[in-house]
Amino acid sequence: MRISMSRPAGAVVGLALAGVLGAAGVAGAQPRPSAPVRDGAVAEAPASVVADVQAAAARQHALAPAARTVCYAAHVQDVGWQPAVCDGAVAGTTGQSRRMEAVTIATGGTGGICADAHLADIGWQGWRCAADGKAVTVGTTGQSRRMEALGLQVGNGSVAAQAHVADYGWLNALNGNPVYVGTTGQSRRMEAVRVWV
Repeated sequence: MRISMSRPAGAVVGLALAGVLGAAGVAGAQPRPSAPVRDGAVAEAPASVVADVQAAAARQHALAPAARTVCYAAHVQDVGWQPAVCDGAVAGTTGQSRRMEAVTIATGGTGGICADAHLADIGWQGWRCAADGKAVTVGTTGQSRRMEALGLQVGNGSVAAQAHVADYGWLNALNGNPVYVGTTGQSRRMEAVRVWV
């Protein structure tokens, strides 16, 4: 899947979206036009995690072939990769002060998914995309680097997400295409995320 808007259009949408996000209580998650992914700045989830997330998405989609589904797994400080969860379940931790460092996501019935992570000392990584049934990973592992915000875009329809952020707790859930949750410019770790389509 490819992000279809031009850079000028993306900047205009980004500015408009930034105003909406601020008003919605997202604590400053600022979208940014897509940038190239920096070498060494992206986690590659182990094959077992990718397989787990893809299998979970396939199971969910098989239960209701006409339905849209999303499954995801978080990499968490001092925990590592968690098992896959789907359709609005919590990935990550709450009440433990642990940072999310990466997330792997797969969809069914959405035309695929693109994800972008905002990371400490890096900023926005750049969009990474995968077709329906395939997983995409954003964030880092082995670098002790907090994920601060997450951007998601699906091929058709909309996507919704909600971030749990240090010192704020659960921020407002947002729905759109793309959607950005978390914070930027505040040095706050995302601790958990919920995603649904």
